[in-house]
Amino acid sequence: MKFEWKSRLFMDLDLLHSFVSVVDAGGFTRAGERVHRTQSTVSQQIRKLEDALGCALFVREGRRVHLTEDGERLLGYARRMLALSTEIRETVSGRQRVDVVRLGVPDEFAIERLTDVVAGFVRRHPLVRLSVRCDISMSLTRGLARGDLDVALLKRDPGTGPSLAAWPEHLCWISGHDSRPEQADPIPLVVFPQGCVYRNRAIHALESAGRRWRVAYESPNLAGLQAALAGGMGIALLERRCITASHRLLDDTLPRAAPTELALCLGNSASTAARQVAHTLKEFCDEEIAATL
Repeated sequence: MKFEWKSRLFMDLDLLHSFVSVVDAGGFTRAGERVHRTQSTVSQQIRKLEDALGCALFVREGRRVHLTEDGERLLGYARRMLALSTEIRETVSGRQRVDVVRLGVPDEFAIERLTDVVAGFVRRHPLVRLSVRCDISMSLTRGLARGDLDVALLKRDPGTGPSLAAWPEHLCWISGHDSRPEQADPIPLVVFPQGCVYRNRAIHALESAGRRWRVAYESPNLAGLQAALAGGMGIALLERRCITASHRLLDDTLPRAAPTELALCLGNSASTAARQVAHTLKEFCDEEIAATL
């Protein structure tokens, strides 16, 4: 009787779903958010699965978890069983599956035109549901690594990791038309929050040249930075696509910054739908960047 009970428990797809969610999320708390359960409930489900199988599935290191060898062996079977369960449900019910793709984009990259492209993709693919997150690249990079995002368009150091495509950026020092903040000492900077690659580049370039600086304006969105520049609050190091009619390019008296790139990256378990979204973004970025050359 004990063996029969364990066999039935092992076939519980709900437990397997929680198991796969913990793997993909990298921890119990985030897995709970994905399956809409508390962390303690997810932990109890994993313990039930481990008891049923008679082996440990995870090694716990603080808030992070890693698969044991037994857990790695189970993972492939669990994914196949869940996929088969979905296929059975769709076939019997006649209802088609809706794929959710979590997309991360930086605020400063042609956000209005990019939104139009994303909306067009949704209209053409009614069985794909997009969840779009607009944030600074540091947060998007973390989200991709944690499995919170399936596709991300982000700024980074050139060549730092795999990508579906990458494009070199052209960083420029920018200010408002009617001010000369670059002549001040210390130089007032208009920047994104800490962790932004543009901010890091600006500070490093100025310090390498022996120029003093201070943060005069900080904002997580491009519109705020552009308004601060137009108002004469300081200078910013931004990609040239961010320049508007209210701004001017500064001359060569300011130090050149190290290069950056715009990269289109996929999550480790990107679905077919996620890859379709990524290829649509690649075509858009190819056109946008070609237009600025």
